[in-house]
Amino acid sequence: MERVDELAGWVGDGGVVVLSGAGLSTESGIPDYRGPSGAARRATPMTFQAFTRDPVARRRYWARSHLGWRTIGDARPNAGHRAVARLQELGRLDGLVTQNVDGLHQAGGAHGVVELHGNLARVICLDCGHRTGRAELEDRLDAANPGFAAAVSQVNPDGDVEIDDAELEGFTVVGCGACGGMLKPDVVYFGETVPPERVSRSFELVAGARTLLVLGSSLTVMSGRRFVLRAAKQGTRVAIVNQGVTRGEPYAQLTVDAPLGRVLPEIVRRVEGVPVPS
Repeated sequence: MERVDELAGWVGDGGVVVLSGAGLSTESGIPDYRGPSGAARRATPMTFQAFTRDPVARRRYWARSHLGWRTIGDARPNAGHRAVARLQELGRLDGLVTQNVDGLHQAGGAHGVVELHGNLARVICLDCGHRTGRAELEDRLDAANPGFAAAVSQVNPDGDVEIDDAELEGFTVVGCGACGGMLKPDVVYFGETVPPERVSRSFELVAGARTLLVLGSSLTVMSGRRFVLRAAKQGTRVAIVNQGVTRGEPYAQLTVDAPLGRVLPEIVRRVEGVPVPS
């Protein structure tokens, strides 16, 4: 509780930039890769190279993702997402950067979210660049694959699932409705780079922050950890709320190992009613 008190004081000071990861969404039913609420992933995540070059790998991905979308698409923001949105409403957040692709920050009321890795609710054509909503694609996949079902053994944070390859036989992939080209979720795969404008915007937010608040990220990959390294280098306070060990702990002045759905509403409660610092 002493750490929560201190963190509430930091947040109450304002000038906070949030960096969120998969751990924030576990209480919405989306498992984490490495946290205590999720198991280590057995299969290698899809790479951009495999997706674009191998029709079999692409069919396998869309079949598994079609099943996984039922979990991602039905997920609802939890108390942690709503607390982050409330802190933004209270004027304490100067920016929000997420590694998640589930769109739950926006569903919880947040705005101006920098989605480092994109959003599974959008689909892009790699040939003509046309973007559509995922719901439209799901209707087309249902129509092309009537009765398709498979036993899902695990759902991953990127919407992919673990199923027996034997159950993929006969699955039909659909093309772009505008040009017939190759469709891909509007997310950053392994082997792709995060769009530079998202990275530069994130660094810009960190540069102006009084506190970088990491929520639910193990910071295992450099995509998120680089912002912690930048904050530490420039002398910005770093606080981490996460269940389990993170690779950012050597750079953090304050860590809280506890469920975000409990800690963040408590932070909000302590900050509400306190005037925004001038």
